[in-house]
Amino acid sequence: MAAKTSSAKRKPEPASETSESLANQMAAFLKSGGEVQKIPNGVSGQTQGPSRQITISKK
Repeated sequence: MAAKTSSAKRKPEPASETSESLANQMAAFLKSGGEVQKIPNGVSGQTQGPSRQITISKK
């Protein structure tokens, strides 16, 4: 019986390649004049709509 070829997902790249890629992208961003902003803890990027935070309480 012949082996089937499957359209299985590719294995993810090793973390070292991913980290290196991110470092290269960050370096290019900074070199092109981009700036990194420090966002204080507790600040949310959610700007509209109701809160998605779930409150669990005992009655």
